[in-house]
Amino acid sequence: MNYQWDFNAVLEHLPMLVEGLVGTITIGAISIALGVLLGGVIACMRMSPTVLLRIPATLYVDFYRNTPGIVHFFWFYYALPVVANISMGPLEAAALALTTQSAAFYSEVFRGGIVSIAPGQWEGAKALGMRRSQALRRIILPQAIGRMIAPFIERSFEIIKTTSLASTLAYGELLYQAMQVASITYRPLEVYTVVAAIYFLLLFGLSSLAKSFENRVRIV
Repeated sequence: MNYQWDFNAVLEHLPMLVEGLVGTITIGAISIALGVLLGGVIACMRMSPTVLLRIPATLYVDFYRNTPGIVHFFWFYYALPVVANISMGPLEAAALALTTQSAAFYSEVFRGGIVSIAPGQWEGAKALGMRRSQALRRIILPQAIGRMIAPFIERSFEIIKTTSLASTLAYGELLYQAMQVASITYRPLEVYTVVAAIYFLLLFGLSSLAKSFENRVRIV
Protein backbone atom coordinates (compact mmCIF):
# COMPACT_ATOMS: atom_id res chain seq x y z
CA MET A 1 0.00 0.00 0.00
CA ASN A 2 1.55 3.27 -1.15
CA TYR A 3 -0.41 5.81 0.88
CA GLN A 4 0.56 9.46 0.50
CA TRP A 5 0.35 11.18 3.87
CA ASP A 6 -0.79 14.81 3.75
CA PHE A 7 -1.32 16.78 6.95
CA ASN A 8 -1.92 20.12 5.24
CA ALA A 9 -5.68 19.60 5.11
CA VAL A 10 -5.71 18.78 8.83
CA LEU A 11 -3.68 21.87 9.69
CA GLU A 12 -6.15 24.02 7.78
CA HIS A 13 -8.90 22.79 10.11
CA LEU A 14 -6.77 22.86 13.26
CA PRO A 15 -9.06 25.47 14.91
CA MET A 16 -11.85 22.87 14.89
CA LEU A 17 -9.61 20.43 16.76
CA VAL A 18 -8.58 23.13 19.23
CA GLU A 19 -12.26 23.84 19.83
CA GLY A 20 -12.78 20.14 20.47
CA LEU A 21 -9.84 20.08 22.90
CA VAL A 22 -11.44 22.92 24.85
CA GLY A 23 -14.66 20.92 24.94
CA THR A 24 -12.81 17.87 26.24
CA ILE A 25 -11.08 19.84 28.98
CA THR A 26 -14.33 21.58 29.92
CA ILE A 27 -16.40 18.45 30.38
CA GLY A 28 -13.47 16.67 32.05
CA ALA A 29 -12.99 19.47 34.58
CA ILE A 30 -16.71 19.67 35.37
CA SER A 31 -17.01 15.91 35.83
CA ILE A 32 -13.91 15.62 38.01
CA ALA A 33 -14.90 18.53 40.26
CA LEU A 34 -18.49 17.37 40.76
CA GLY A 35 -17.42 13.71 40.91
CA VAL A 36 -15.04 14.45 43.78
CA LEU A 37 -17.78 16.17 45.77
CA LEU A 38 -20.37 13.46 45.16
CA GLY A 39 -17.77 10.73 45.62
CA GLY A 40 -16.86 12.11 49.03
CA VAL A 41 -20.50 11.93 50.11
CA ILE A 42 -20.87 8.38 48.81
CA ALA A 43 -17.65 7.30 50.55
CA CYS A 44 -18.96 8.63 53.86
CA MET A 45 -22.25 6.81 53.30
CA ARG A 46 -20.43 3.54 52.53
CA MET A 47 -18.44 3.77 55.76
CA SER A 48 -21.45 4.78 57.83
CA PRO A 49 -22.63 2.36 60.54
CA THR A 50 -26.19 3.23 59.48
CA VAL A 51 -27.53 0.54 57.16
CA LEU A 52 -29.96 2.94 55.45
CA LEU A 53 -26.98 4.99 54.26
CA ARG A 54 -24.51 2.19 53.61
CA ILE A 55 -26.67 -0.09 51.45
CA PRO A 56 -27.83 2.55 48.88
CA ALA A 57 -24.25 3.80 48.52
CA THR A 58 -22.98 0.25 47.99
CA LEU A 59 -25.66 -0.43 45.37
CA TYR A 60 -24.77 2.84 43.63
CA VAL A 61 -21.11 1.87 43.33
CA ASP A 62 -21.93 -1.67 42.22
CA PHE A 63 -24.29 -0.36 39.55
CA TYR A 64 -21.61 1.81 37.95
CA ARG A 65 -19.00 -0.90 38.28
CA ASN A 66 -21.12 -3.37 36.35
CA THR A 67 -22.69 -1.31 33.56
CA PRO A 68 -21.03 0.09 30.38
CA GLY A 69 -20.22 3.77 30.47
CA ILE A 70 -21.86 4.49 27.12
CA VAL A 71 -25.20 3.26 28.47
CA HIS A 72 -25.11 6.05 31.05
CA PHE A 73 -24.52 8.63 28.33
CA PHE A 74 -27.48 7.36 26.31
CA TRP A 75 -29.72 7.15 29.37
CA PHE A 76 -29.11 10.72 30.50
CA TYR A 77 -29.47 12.07 26.96
CA TYR A 78 -32.43 10.06 25.67
CA ALA A 79 -34.26 8.61 28.68
CA LEU A 80 -33.95 11.21 31.46
CA PRO A 81 -35.63 14.01 29.47
CA VAL A 82 -38.62 11.72 28.85
CA VAL A 83 -38.82 10.43 32.43
CA ALA A 84 -38.34 13.82 34.10
CA ASN A 85 -39.97 15.92 31.37
CA ILE A 86 -36.96 18.21 31.09
CA SER A 87 -34.72 19.48 28.32
CA MET A 88 -31.24 17.97 28.21
CA GLY A 89 -28.46 19.12 25.90
CA PRO A 90 -25.38 17.07 24.96
CA LEU A 91 -23.11 18.92 27.42
CA GLU A 92 -25.47 18.49 30.36
CA ALA A 93 -26.14 14.82 29.59
CA ALA A 94 -22.47 13.99 29.11
CA ALA A 95 -21.48 15.88 32.27
CA LEU A 96 -24.13 14.04 34.30
CA ALA A 97 -23.04 10.68 32.93
CA LEU A 98 -19.37 11.31 33.62
CA THR A 99 -20.00 12.89 37.02
CA THR A 100 -22.09 10.00 38.30
CA GLN A 101 -19.58 7.49 36.93
CA SER A 102 -16.59 9.27 38.41
CA ALA A 103 -18.32 9.71 41.77
CA ALA A 104 -18.70 5.95 42.10
CA PHE A 105 -15.02 5.32 41.48
CA TYR A 106 -13.75 8.33 43.44
CA SER A 107 -15.76 7.12 46.42
CA GLU A 108 -13.80 3.86 46.32
CA VAL A 109 -10.53 5.77 46.12
CA PHE A 110 -11.47 7.79 49.20
CA ARG A 111 -12.86 4.83 51.11
CA GLY A 112 -9.88 2.65 50.22
CA GLY A 113 -7.45 5.28 51.46
CA ILE A 114 -9.26 5.67 54.77
CA VAL A 115 -9.77 1.96 55.53
CA SER A 116 -6.11 1.29 54.71
CA ILE A 117 -5.12 3.11 57.88
CA ALA A 118 -4.50 0.70 60.75
CA PRO A 119 -7.41 0.35 63.22
CA GLY A 120 -4.99 1.20 65.99
CA GLN A 121 -4.96 4.80 64.76
CA TRP A 122 -8.68 5.09 65.45
CA GLU A 123 -8.28 3.42 68.82
CA GLY A 124 -5.43 5.73 69.76
CA ALA A 125 -7.50 8.78 68.85
CA LYS A 126 -10.41 7.46 70.90
CA ALA A 127 -8.08 6.94 73.86
CA LEU A 128 -7.11 10.60 73.58
CA GLY A 129 -10.76 11.56 73.88
CA MET A 130 -11.30 12.50 70.24
CA ARG A 131 -14.66 12.12 68.57
CA ARG A 132 -14.76 10.09 65.35
CA SER A 133 -14.98 13.23 63.21
CA GLN A 134 -11.98 14.74 65.00
CA ALA A 135 -9.95 11.54 64.57
CA LEU A 136 -10.82 11.45 60.88
CA ARG A 137 -9.80 15.06 60.31
CA ARG A 138 -6.68 15.24 62.47
CA ILE A 139 -5.18 11.75 62.30
CA ILE A 140 -6.68 9.52 59.60
CA LEU A 141 -7.06 11.86 56.62
CA PRO A 142 -3.53 13.33 56.75
CA GLN A 143 -2.18 9.77 56.39
CA ALA A 144 -4.82 8.55 53.96
CA ILE A 145 -4.46 11.41 51.47
CA GLY A 146 -0.97 10.32 50.51
CA ARG A 147 -2.29 6.87 49.67
CA MET A 148 -5.17 8.28 47.65
CA ILE A 149 -3.10 10.42 45.29
CA ALA A 150 -1.95 7.75 42.83
CA PRO A 151 -5.35 6.05 42.30
CA PHE A 152 -7.04 9.47 42.24
CA ILE A 153 -4.77 10.67 39.44
CA GLU A 154 -5.23 7.43 37.51
CA ARG A 155 -9.02 7.67 37.78
CA SER A 156 -8.94 11.31 36.67
CA PHE A 157 -7.00 10.36 33.54
CA GLU A 158 -9.57 7.67 32.80
CA ILE A 159 -12.31 10.28 33.03
CA ILE A 160 -10.53 12.54 30.54
CA LYS A 161 -10.22 9.63 28.11
CA THR A 162 -13.85 8.67 28.68
CA THR A 163 -14.95 12.15 27.54
CA SER A 164 -14.59 10.75 24.01
CA LEU A 165 -17.89 8.91 24.58
CA ALA A 166 -19.60 12.31 24.53
CA SER A 167 -19.06 12.25 20.76
CA THR A 168 -21.96 9.78 20.57
CA LEU A 169 -24.22 12.61 21.77
CA ALA A 170 -22.84 15.06 19.16
CA TYR A 171 -21.11 17.08 21.87
CA GLY A 172 -18.21 19.02 20.38
CA GLU A 173 -15.31 17.42 22.22
CA LEU A 174 -12.05 16.41 20.54
CA LEU A 175 -13.12 13.12 18.98
CA TYR A 176 -16.39 14.55 17.64
CA GLN A 177 -14.56 17.48 16.07
CA ALA A 178 -12.05 15.04 14.58
CA MET A 179 -14.89 13.11 12.98
CA GLN A 180 -16.15 16.34 11.44
CA VAL A 181 -12.70 17.24 10.10
CA ALA A 182 -12.23 13.73 8.70
CA SER A 183 -15.55 13.96 6.84
CA ILE A 184 -14.54 17.32 5.38
CA THR A 185 -10.96 16.50 4.39
CA TYR A 186 -11.33 12.80 3.53
CA ARG A 187 -8.09 12.32 5.46
CA PRO A 188 -9.07 10.12 8.43
CA LEU A 189 -5.59 8.65 8.91
CA GLU A 190 -4.00 12.05 9.29
CA VAL A 191 -6.85 13.43 11.40
CA TYR A 192 -6.90 10.58 13.92
CA THR A 193 -3.10 10.51 14.05
CA VAL A 194 -3.12 14.17 15.05
CA VAL A 195 -5.90 13.53 17.57
CA ALA A 196 -3.95 10.66 19.12
CA ALA A 197 -0.94 12.96 19.44
CA ILE A 198 -3.09 15.65 21.09
CA TYR A 199 -4.49 13.18 23.63
CA PHE A 200 -0.98 11.90 24.34
CA LEU A 201 0.48 15.37 24.85
CA LEU A 202 -2.43 16.41 27.06
CA LEU A 203 -2.31 13.35 29.30
CA PHE A 204 1.48 13.11 29.33
CA GLY A 205 1.72 16.74 30.40
CA LEU A 206 -0.86 16.26 33.13
CA SER A 207 0.87 13.05 34.20
CA SER A 208 4.18 14.86 34.59
CA LEU A 209 2.55 17.57 36.71
CA ALA A 210 0.74 14.95 38.79
CA LYS A 211 3.96 13.01 39.47
CA SER A 212 5.69 16.20 40.52
CA PHE A 213 2.84 17.00 42.89
CA GLU A 214 2.82 13.46 44.27
CA ASN A 215 6.57 13.59 44.97
CA ARG A 216 6.19 16.91 46.77
CA VAL A 217 3.42 15.53 48.96
CA ARG A 218 5.51 12.50 49.87
CA ILE A 219 8.48 14.69 50.77
CA VAL A 220 6.31 16.83 53.01
